[in-house]
Amino acid sequence: MQSKPSNKNGSQLIAQQLESLGIKYIFGIPGAKIDRLFDAIEDTNIQMIPVRHEANGAFMAGVMGRLTGKAGVTMVTSGPGCGNLVTGVATANSEGDPLIAIGGAVKRTDQQKQTHQSMDTVSIFRSITKFSAEVQHVDAASEIMANAFRIAESGRPGACFLSLPQDVLSEQTQTDIIVPSPYTQPGCADIAAIEEAVSRISKAKRCVVLLGLHASRSKNAAAIARFLQNTQLPVVGTYQAAGTVDINYYHHFAGRVGLFNNQPGDVLLRDADLILTIGFSPIEYDPELWNSHRNPVIHLDIEPAEYQLNYQPCVEIVGNIAQSLDKMGSYISEYARLSPTALSVLEEVALQRQVIKTYPNVYHKQGFHPLALIKAMQSIITPDTTLCLDMGSFHIWIARYLSCFRARQMLVSNGQQTMGVALPWAIGASLLKPGSKVVSISGDGGFMQSSMELETAVRLNCNIVHIVWVDNAYNMVEMQEINKYQRCSGVKFGPIDFKAYAESFGAKGFAVTSQHELLPTLNKAMDVEGPAVVAIPVDYSDNDKLMLPRTEKNQDPVFVSFEGEIA
Repeated sequence: MQSKPSNKNGSQLIAQQLESLGIKYIFGIPGAKIDRLFDAIEDTNIQMIPVRHEANGAFMAGVMGRLTGKAGVTMVTSGPGCGNLVTGVATANSEGDPLIAIGGAVKRTDQQKQTHQSMDTVSIFRSITKFSAEVQHVDAASEIMANAFRIAESGRPGACFLSLPQDVLSEQTQTDIIVPSPYTQPGCADIAAIEEAVSRISKAKRCVVLLGLHASRSKNAAAIARFLQNTQLPVVGTYQAAGTVDINYYHHFAGRVGLFNNQPGDVLLRDADLILTIGFSPIEYDPELWNSHRNPVIHLDIEPAEYQLNYQPCVEIVGNIAQSLDKMGSYISEYARLSPTALSVLEEVALQRQVIKTYPNVYHKQGFHPLALIKAMQSIITPDTTLCLDMGSFHIWIARYLSCFRARQMLVSNGQQTMGVALPWAIGASLLKPGSKVVSISGDGGFMQSSMELETAVRLNCNIVHIVWVDNAYNMVEMQEINKYQRCSGVKFGPIDFKAYAESFGAKGFAVTSQHELLPTLNKAMDVEGPAVVAIPVDYSDNDKLMLPRTEKNQDPVFVSFEGEIA
């Protein structure tokens, strides 16, 4: 005799579905409109992690999505809870991080009234997500949840938002939960498109590969390594593609490009007669900056190209990136010959890497030179270390000049360029790999936008070292204001004792105050079990050189400026 389906309320249904979907962590802040779902989570194996601000909960869930490919989950209450979530959700969607954001809502009968915490959140989130919907009847909850997860994780991943009215969570239902079958990426791209691309590559004399964020998935990175070894093409990466190029292929890697068009890789792209983009989205680096001459482009990605005036691919290879690349590689029988420009650029980049390895421990009155900090940080990073970068001047220095060793080892926000992401990202990354060290880096401005999560890191005993580059200003804005207006406005703020601040949360605090303390202090922080914060004064006097055009000598202006000092 078949048993009758058991009654459950909406919150129990959703909690059981989240557990069946394999969710291990949910980050959020409760409130009256959604507390029934928080209560139901207590009867599952999911760990509910209260955070100190809703946006940070979305950052934590988003980084789990980026690192695993499975959507992370954040959950907040109605009204301002959802309002505070917006930045975190927009960031995840821009960066291609699979995320499910769940927001409480007032009862359906109250939605057209002027009542507290009533807000049309579905409309608010529609423009910054792949999918935004309200569950308007409890019997529809499992269907909407299942589809939201599928949408978040498929194609170019991104964020989905679900609104749950308070009364829907209370309603009874006999609906079964729905757990979608494992998502399989589409197979190899159209063979005709692959053959056309191979033909164009074989005829090109100055073909260059440009890697984007979705090239850095582990399977894609492995296929890229095979393709590059087979073709010997020169390669450039965006900031978000950091770590995709195998360390054994660095002799043909012209570095990372983004924001300001003055890098060695920009020279390669400008000189190219064909550019093969892999996993690239224009949000990573505006094509009008790197392809102003509208050189021919082959677009290889999981989804079709988003056309722009300076991004009009002559061939689109749409399908599984790894399978498509392997098929392309099997059709190519000859190594590419490096052009004189490519040889010159690669020689320049190799010299830069050597300069950074031997860079002096320059310490001026304001603090350390950024390259001195990069040299020191390079010495503490191992292949197991995950790096989480906040947004600020420091992130340009690090993204350009710090080497990393594996795909998605260095995490960057260059879609929304969101301040405050580093520490929450580090917390999420640490939960995924508790035995490995996570290093997060921010400026003092960005750090104070999410530093309240130090308490969360301490509570969870996250194995994190957070490095703060201190200059008492929103410096990335400052340097651009000075460049445009010859003065700065609204960027200065006062000092904070970050060592004492960290210790007040129960974290270990360090402050570098002299030239000789830098590396010993970093090593001490890396030895800490649990969260540690290191404050380091930085001298940004040379920041203007990050934006300067390349010199007549055709060299990166940062390194031209230091020739005498380095020698």
